Order: sequence, then structure tokens, then C-alpha cells
Amino acid sequence: MRYFFVFLLFSTLSLQSQVENDSISENPIKGDSIVSIAPNTTELDSVAKLKLSSLEDGFMTLSEFLSYVKTFHPIVKQANLIVSESDIKRLKSRGAFDPKLEVDYATKQFKSTDYYDKLNATFKVPVWYGIGVKANYENNDGVYLNPESTTPTDGLYGLGVTASIGGNMLMNERMAAVKQAKNYQKQALEERKILVNKILYDAANTYFEWLRYFNEKRIHESFLNNAERRFVAIKKSFYSGEMAAVDTLEANIAIGNRKLNLEKANIKYIKSSLDLANFLWLENNVPVELNTNITPDTLTIESVDSALNTTKIETEEFDINEHPKLKALTYKSEILEIDRKLNFNKLLPTIEGEYNFLSGSLGNENVFGLDNYKAGFKVSVPIFIRKERSDLKLSKLKIEAINYERSTQEISISNKINGLLQELDSYETQIDLSKILVRDYGNLSKAEQRKFNLGESSIFYVNIRESKQIEAELKYVQLINNYLKTKAKLFNSLVIY
Repeated sequence: MRYFFVFLLFSTLSLQSQVENDSISENPIKGDSIVSIAPNTTELDSVAKLKLSSLEDGFMTLSEFLSYVKTFHPIVKQANLIVSESDIKRLKSRGAFDPKLEVDYATKQFKSTDYYDKLNATFKVPVWYGIGVKANYENNDGVYLNPESTTPTDGLYGLGVTASIGGNMLMNERMAAVKQAKNYQKQALEERKILVNKILYDAANTYFEWLRYFNEKRIHESFLNNAERRFVAIKKSFYSGEMAAVDTLEANIAIGNRKLNLEKANIKYIKSSLDLANFLWLENNVPVELNTNITPDTLTIESVDSALNTTKIETEEFDINEHPKLKALTYKSEILEIDRKLNFNKLLPTIEGEYNFLSGSLGNENVFGLDNYKAGFKVSVPIFIRKERSDLKLSKLKIEAINYERSTQEISISNKINGLLQELDSYETQIDLSKILVRDYGNLSKAEQRKFNLGESSIFYVNIRESKQIEAELKYVQLINNYLKTKAKLFNSLVIY
């Protein structure tokens, strides 16, 4: 019964210490790192055909599209798991400092003789800098008990401290694991930003392709309508004897060519719509089939900066040192620096000391006096330290390599951003020039059409003028697309998320 109460006492102390430790320690999974993934309720053999309720019969802006991607896309949720994993690993590293309760009980009885009956219960609390606090209770009895294990009738109580001086004092495996886990957690946050930015970058490019083919389709539809109206007018003129049959043939050929171009543009638009749908998901990992009534925002060029948050580069708010890639490399360098400190401390001699106050009872005031104690120490000195010296040199080489990589990345990112800004300036100039060309080709086509109506031109020249106008408008659409994609590259280079 005595042993049961002793075990109950130490168990209570252990649980109390654990509760206090959990209450004062920070939550290892908090803020944005908490990820709630709902179970997948969709069947593999069926795809949910859903409409975006707020966009059933209108256009979808780039901001709305990216909002859906950022909120529901599975890859974004997967990126959140990276942070959750790092949080769990940090919690695991903190487990090295968890209090520990140990109970060692052994007994032997043979031919009605109690050889020995030994109980040793210990409660240990590891703390920082290689120091540990422990409480101990021993109660041993028996005929053949080793004399050094003899204890008072009520048992022997001990309260002591252990400490490592030298190699394990300023840095040890437990301290290094906790510090590295903290940096791994910060590194994971930056890696999450990079991964989320990548999926948003791919989504933006897909949206821009969808917009491009939508505009090209509209152009071909418009000029097909022109050709059909012209064919009807020419056919009437042919029946009235004002125009030759060859003119109706040429007008019909123009319709055929434009129908062919429209069909090519239409299939490209359909494929781009399907590509866009790959990025559209709802809750519970339900894929979305894009409604055919939903179209892209044709004024995207006016809102692209606010959608991608690329306006801050123009106001010089961007700080290269806050770039997630560079910050991730910085945290990686800090992790290697902790490893270097650990390897350096392994070169030092290690002295492990222990001192315990002893008492035969807990009833009096001076329960643990200076007269009763148990103490000892152990010294460990490496001789050749070849392994330790090699590990230290390797740590230094890794840190040097990371620093070189960070310097290279910093210059590369800075130059890439400057190059993209100059490319955007060039595209803005090209777009202005192309807009003038489109206007002039349009005026030229209208003038040729008026001459044709007055009988001073032919259908051949009208088709040539319109073909040039179509070519100019398609080039303008392509320039708009190139400009938007360059904005997306800037968004990707800045790792905005």
C-alpha cells in the first residue's frame, strides 16, 4: 500500500507539471497555420457540375477568379499542410523538455526468504542549458540487500539537480532541435507563400489566355457578320444586274475563310475555358464546371494591378530583403548556424555533475539539510576529435554555400524585376502604337467600303482592307496578352500571395 501511495504522488506531480508547461507554452499550431481540411465528399466517377452563384449570367473578373483559387484550390490547401507539418515538428522537438516519471521496482523471494524488495521512483524535469531538476524516492528492504542500497524504514527522499558543464552547456542536442524547429517553422511559412504564389501565377496566366481567345473570337465573329451582310448586298446587286457573278463568289469565299478562322478561334476559347475550370473548386474539394454564360472581363488591363497587387513596386514599397525566397534562405542559414554551434561545442570537454539532498522523512522543517547528500560527476574529454572537427568544417562549408546562393538569388531577383519593369514600359508604348494602327486600319476599311458602295472600288480591295484590319486587331489583342502575362511574371517574381 505504501508503494501505491508513493506512485500516486509522483504521478500527480507529473501531470501537474505537464498542465503548467502546456499552459505557459505558446500554441505550436496557431494563426494561419491551422488547416481544416474537410473530407472529400465527391465520387471519382462523377464531377459536380456547378455554377458560381454570383456569376451565373455575367463576367468573372480576375480578382474574383483568383479569390476562388486562393480559397478553395487543393494545392493551396496542400501548401497550408506544409506549415502544419512544421508546427507539429516543432511541438515534437519541445517534447525533449517534457517532464518524465520513472518507476523501477524489483523483488525476489525464494524458499520463504525475502532476498530483496527494491523501489526507486524518480521525477525528472529537464530545463534549458543542460540543467535538470529531479525528485527521487527509494525504499529498499531484504535479507540479501546490497548495503549501499539500504534505506530508512520510511524510505529515502531525494531532491537534486544535474548539470552539464562544457560541451553540453551552451548548446546540446535538445536545445539545437528546438531552435532549428522554430526556424523550420518560419522557413515553411515562406515556402508556403512561394507555393501559393506559383498556383496563383499559373491561374492568372490561364485567365489571360482565356481572355485572349475570347477577344479573338469576338473579332472573328464581328468580321464574319460584316462579310455575311456584304454578301447579301452583293447578291441583291447581282440579281439586279449591277454586279458580276464573280463578285458573289469572292464574297462567299471571304465568308468561308472567316467561318474557318472563327471555328479555330472558338475551339481555342473552349479549351482555354476548360483549362480555367481546372483552377475552380468549391468547399469539400468539389470541382466547378464553368458556365458558358460566364465571360472574362474585357477591361482586365485596367484592374490587373489591383488584382495582382503589383502597384506597390511603382511606389517603391518593395523591400528585396522581405522576399520569401531570400527569407527562406536566411532561415536555412540560421538552421545551419545552430548546427555549427552544436558541432563546435562537441569539441569541448564535458563535465556532467549531479547533487542530491537526502532525507529520511518529510515531517520536519529542515527536511533537506546540508549534512545528508549524494553527489558525483563524470568527465569526458575527446582526444583526437577528428569526427568533431570534420563535422564543424562541413557545417562552415554549408553556411558559406548558402550565403553564396542567397547573394546570387538577391541579384537575380533584383535584375529580373528591373527587366520586367522595363518590359512593361515597352509593352505600354507598343500598345499605344498598336491602338493607333487599329484605328487607322479601321478608318481605311470604312473608306474602302464607302468607295465600294459608290462603285469606285471592288470587293477584292474591301476584303484586303478588312484582312489588314483583322490582322492589326489580333496583334493588338496579342500585345495586351503579353502585357498581362508580364504583369503576372512580375507578380511571380515578387512572390505576392
